[in-house]
Amino acid sequence: MADIFSTEPAPNQGRAPDRIDLSSGSEAASADGGCHSGKDKMMEAARSAGKSEVLDQYAADYPVGPHDQPQSMCPAFGSLRVGLRMKRTATVLSGSACCVYGLTFTSHFYGARRTVGYVPFSSETLVTGKLFEDIKEAVEDLADPENYDAIIVTNLCVPTASGVPLRLLKNQINGVRIIGIDVPGFGIPTHAEAKDVLAGAMLKYAREEVAAGPVAAPKERSDKPTVALLGEMFPADPVVIGQMLEPLGLAAGPVVPTREWRELYGALDCSVAAAIHPFYTASIREFEAAGRPVIGSAPVGADGTAAWLDSIGNVMGLPQAKVDGVKNTMIGAIKGALASAPIKGRITVSGYEGSELLVARLLIESGADVPYVGSACPQTKWSNADREWLEARGVRVNFRASLEEDIAAVEEFRPDLAVGTTPVVQHAKAKAIPALYFTNLISARPLMGPAGAGSLATVINSAMGNKARFDKMRDFFEGVGTEHAAGVWEEKPVDRPKFRKKYAALNEAARKAAEAVGT
Repeated sequence: MADIFSTEPAPNQGRAPDRIDLSSGSEAASADGGCHSGKDKMMEAARSAGKSEVLDQYAADYPVGPHDQPQSMCPAFGSLRVGLRMKRTATVLSGSACCVYGLTFTSHFYGARRTVGYVPFSSETLVTGKLFEDIKEAVEDLADPENYDAIIVTNLCVPTASGVPLRLLKNQINGVRIIGIDVPGFGIPTHAEAKDVLAGAMLKYAREEVAAGPVAAPKERSDKPTVALLGEMFPADPVVIGQMLEPLGLAAGPVVPTREWRELYGALDCSVAAAIHPFYTASIREFEAAGRPVIGSAPVGADGTAAWLDSIGNVMGLPQAKVDGVKNTMIGAIKGALASAPIKGRITVSGYEGSELLVARLLIESGADVPYVGSACPQTKWSNADREWLEARGVRVNFRASLEEDIAAVEEFRPDLAVGTTPVVQHAKAKAIPALYFTNLISARPLMGPAGAGSLATVINSAMGNKARFDKMRDFFEGVGTEHAAGVWEEKPVDRPKFRKKYAALNEAARKAAEAVGT
């Protein structure tokens, strides 16, 4: 792909005329409860409305076994976040107003200072196909090449279940690319995987542009072979990876999801793609379609860095002596950083970002005892190296972990610190166990190479040092808001065991009567 770049945009690609085929699927989705219909009913409606191919691809890319869909935030937050972080990119949502409100609120809470477009609908516009026409009109109004390189249109649950055909939108308008994706909560398990849905769709579009002719060159382009990095990372991590690759005659390429459209071309122009987050299945498919090899795991800790550099060397055909020289330098620096910032204590790890196994590896090499790692993301062949390393050290690795399983791990192992999602953290703190929120306090730190080696020690050790404070608070508030004292009271709640016993007996009698009727 060395000669694919030019200063001219790719030629326009024509499409068939816009049409919408009204089917019974649209009516089925909107007629009985909309987004409150339940996962199975909405899945059935979406398939009857012509979305089977999309849903089958999602089922293959993001398998839900063995624990089904975990509890997580709306998956569309992931794809929305990716779009809002891209320069010169407009984002338009089509879905229930309550969903759009929640998604925009969460996005702005996490720092997005961008407008989110919204195309509202009613039962009438949904069933008659007017919603598609409204979306088409909104996109045409937005498509100003002075302001945008791309417009991303996202169907949420109800429009997806109703079969709103974003595939019929023009491929581009006035030179502005149009990307339409379905991101239903009933089809994509987690918001982390929804990031891949959009990243993969954009890579596919960019790859087809490259195949059609010369494209605009990235603003920054190394003269060395590059390693594209898959998955959102702390900003310092790509820099550290670049420093590791430089002595090998390589450079760190763009991070996917990218921050602007031209970076997609640079990512596809890599020599190898590194699946730092191993669940980016759609994106990996596009790299493989472009003829690019893919490696798993990441340069985390001494063992992880050594194995990752070996993988790079093997794929690139580098002399082993050259790779070993870089390994020796990096591993020495990493071991020194780990030794200067040890972590002593038992820690359970759970989250929904996809980097949970990497964090667990780093904690173990820092000296921590990690008996359990739960990830809401699926197991893939790209995560096997990390899973095998952890399991060899006695760690229970749980993919597609449910909230109940993560909490059960806290109860079973009684850690000195629980790292997890918000409800896991709440549960642990209620038990006087120090806890840290994975997303904001752990994944928002460097993990790679020497910089990542000592990055977790301060926050982890500080949190574990608060155990005495948690014990004091638990003892002070003992009994408040629990059992008979739960709820809001104007007077001091009084326990009434006889009353409770009486109604427990009545409830049990009613249960037995219901069972008798059933037989």
